[in-house]
Amino acid sequence: MTITSGRVLVAGATGGTGRRVVDLLRAADGDVVVRAMTRDADSESSLRERGADEVVVGDVLTPDDAARAVDAVDAVVCTLGSSPGIGTLTSDFADGEGTKNLVDAAAAAGVDHFVLVSSLGVGDSAPGMQLGLRLLFRGLGVLPAKARAETHLRESGLTYTILRPGGLTNADATGDVVVGEGGDTVSGSIPRADVAGLCVASLFTPAAADRTFEVVARRGLRGTPEGVVDIDWQTAPAAARPDPGTEAVEESESAD
Repeated sequence: MTITSGRVLVAGATGGTGRRVVDLLRAADGDVVVRAMTRDADSESSLRERGADEVVVGDVLTPDDAARAVDAVDAVVCTLGSSPGIGTLTSDFADGEGTKNLVDAAAAAGVDHFVLVSSLGVGDSAPGMQLGLRLLFRGLGVLPAKARAETHLRESGLTYTILRPGGLTNADATGDVVVGEGGDTVSGSIPRADVAGLCVASLFTPAAADRTFEVVARRGLRGTPEGVVDIDWQTAPAAARPDPGTEAVEESESAD
């Protein structure tokens, strides 16, 4: 797809990051068609009001729904997440099996680019998440699920970009992010609005293809960063509309 045209599926469009991705795609100049996916039929009208051109109501844990969602799309931005809790011990994960279903469907449909929002703490980025939280989310199965989804995407044959953000906040976008590559690189927090901007920019930045980045806001940086890379992000969409809420840091979000 190009910076001015194409159809983009936003999976997890009702979540904190997904909503901002919809905003940015809608604000971009050109003829980008925004398709939003949600499992909540009651959210369809609000997603259309937010600017989604198309809405698919379905559950990514159902392969047929995933296939419907990616039909005729050029790119996928996947911001799916699971809320940690007792239910995660006994059920499949949207950001695990659900993402794998979406990846399989996208590969079968010939999608050009798949952007996945994962998390610091996954795989070789484990040191980027504080130990207590890392043990909690690992014990609940959230981090292993995200790790499986990352691996599945890398092995799918799709062109991909994986973003591993630090603790997510509801602050306005800073526009000043520290991007690491190599796993144990950065630690800290980042506004969802900055993550959304990187998701959209990844679609139009050839240098982001087939790479995994750890990302935090400069003002949220903890410690000394390692493995920092300079990416010339090839888009400058308008700032995402801020959502009301606190700036409390969260290391995971429910985004489907």
